[in-house]
Amino acid sequence: MAQKPEENEILACLHQAVISFDIQEVEKICHYAIEGQYDIYRCIFEGLVAGMEEVGRLYEEGEYFVPEMLLCADALYAGLELLRPHLKVQEQEVLHQEKGQVIIGVVSGDIHDIGKNIVRMMFDIAGFTVWDLGRDVPLEYFIKEQEKRNADIICLSSMMSTTALEIKHAIRKLKERFPNLKILVGGAPLNETLAARWGADSFGRDAAHAVKEAIKIIRCLNQKT
Repeated sequence: MAQKPEENEILACLHQAVISFDIQEVEKICHYAIEGQYDIYRCIFEGLVAGMEEVGRLYEEGEYFVPEMLLCADALYAGLELLRPHLKVQEQEVLHQEKGQVIIGVVSGDIHDIGKNIVRMMFDIAGFTVWDLGRDVPLEYFIKEQEKRNADIICLSSMMSTTALEIKHAIRKLKERFPNLKILVGGAPLNETLAARWGADSFGRDAAHAVKEAIKIIRCLNQKT
């Protein structure tokens, strides 16, 4: 009998299958992971999602284009459809937070939206209601959308150092207008220290981490109600 693969091997295979936009391979590995009783939560986040984050990097570097991105997303969702029903009850609760509502967008002057798109995908997976404003979003659009939606969290992204200060400006204006609003920020020019200094409530290192931080925010808000 062949030796059962290590869990890290399964994660690596899922990671690569998403990058290769190989839906059949993703489904095959997911079935194997389910039958072999591997950690399904890790398969989703450290296999499928990690692969999609690598796809984002390839897109930013010009190695992948929109068609490849869409095919990779199809592979991710195919795997997710198989794996999600097999999550443990506690993990299901983590991926289905009650009534979390998010507005997300890339700040004015920045057209780099692949990271934002992956984060948005992760919010969808986690069961949040998401309003995506896209890229190069003027501050007044965030304000108008918040007036309309009354979201729990606004997520601001910037991938350029030249536009990162737009996040600082947006945080200040949004907090003045909506004192109870929670703001989560992310992007290459930022870090946790800078985000806190500018007044953000949280910083997401990557897509999976951003969702975990958003879940923490929602939990805190629910405890206060």
